[in-house]
Amino acid sequence: MTITHGGSTVALRPTLRAAATLEARHGFPALFRAFDDLNLTIISDVILTACRSGHDAAAFLSSLSGKPLFPFFMTVRQPLADLVTMFMPAPDPKAQPSTGTGKPMPWFEVFATLYDSATGWLDWTPETTWNATPTEITRAMSAHFDRLVTTGVLVGDKANVKAPDLEQAARNEAIGLDPEFDRAGLRALKAKIAGACA
Repeated sequence: MTITHGGSTVALRPTLRAAATLEARHGFPALFRAFDDLNLTIISDVILTACRSGHDAAAFLSSLSGKPLFPFFMTVRQPLADLVTMFMPAPDPKAQPSTGTGKPMPWFEVFATLYDSATGWLDWTPETTWNATPTEITRAMSAHFDRLVTTGVLVGDKANVKAPDLEQAARNEAIGLDPEFDRAGLRALKAKIAGACA
C-alpha cells in the first residue's frame, strides 16, 4: 500500500511483524480509534512500524513539519484503517462456519500461532515469516493442508480435517464475538502430522 501526501510517498505493508508489534503496543480498539481521534502519535507509529524503510517513513513524517495536519489526517486515515484491518487474517472461503462456542484467543496467541505455523510447518525462515502478511501465512497453510490430503499424509475426507481457523477467530474477535478456536484439535492435528512425517 502506498500513501502520498504533499509530494511525499511512503510504502506500507501489513506484515506479521507490524501486526504483532502494533497490537502489542496499542491493541486493535486503540488503533482503530486513533484514526477517528486523529491521534498523531499512534498514526505515526503505524507508519513507522509498517514501513520497511525507517528512513522513508521518517522522511514522510518530517515533511509534515510546519504544515496543517488536518489534510494529512484526511489523506491517511482510511488507508491506515485498511492496513490495520489487513493485520487480521482474511477469512478462508473454504473454512467451516464458526459455531461461536469456542474460547476467545488473544491476539498475541493468534500471531504466535501464525509464526509457529510458518516456521514449523511451512519451513519458512523467521525473516520470511515476519515479512509475510497474516493472510499470506493462512493461505499458505491452507494450501499445505490441501497438499497433505492430496498426497495421503492426512487420510480421509478433507471436510473432516479441522485446520486452525485463524481467519474466522480473528474476524469474530474484531467484532466482539466469541471466536471458535479448537486448541485440542490443533494439537492433535500437529501430532498426527509430526507422526506421519517422522
